[in-house]
Amino acid sequence: MRLIVATRNDHKLSELGQILRGVELAPIPPGVELPPEDGETFEANALIKARAARAACGGAALADDSGIAARALGGRPGVRSARYAGENATDEENISRLISELREEDDRSVAYVCVLAHIGADGTETTVKARCEGTLTLEPRGIGGFGYDPAFVPEDTGSGDERTMAELTDSEKHAISHRGRAARELSRKLGLGGAE
Repeated sequence: MRLIVATRNDHKLSELGQILRGVELAPIPPGVELPPEDGETFEANALIKARAARAACGGAALADDSGIAARALGGRPGVRSARYAGENATDEENISRLISELREEDDRSVAYVCVLAHIGADGTETTVKARCEGTLTLEPRGIGGFGYDPAFVPEDTGSGDERTMAELTDSEKHAISHRGRAARELSRKLGLGGAE
């Protein structure tokens, strides 16, 4: 099966490729302009991107919209995660802003959220949503992953494990991450097989 993935984020494409083994994933061609991600939910943004990819390229399309939600901030940054410190903010700038805002909070719990939207060749739309609960660190650690990974300590590794997502191996991360969980659920729903 071949899917056009509505992203220009090489990290997301790589992660999805590692999880959805046996599925050919192709990035959206450079000449195709993706619409603004102006939805109020992860699902809305994922569908905006998937619909645009299918309309531009034909065939089946896949899109991911994901981010981090802090309980003490009422779920922020949420759908604005990639632009939290500004429209062209780096991962480091976004992490720095979130750490700064949570530094004095008693509740440092955060969750990674991912919605994958698939549109089949026949136009059938399928969405799945997954979460990974964790805690935000006071200082970033690790060199793996991307986004907020250096500041995100997942609950699923156990209470004695203080490693951030950026300190886990790829296989450890995919086993518990929001994107890994969403991709496996989508694979089950669509009968894709091969999801790690």
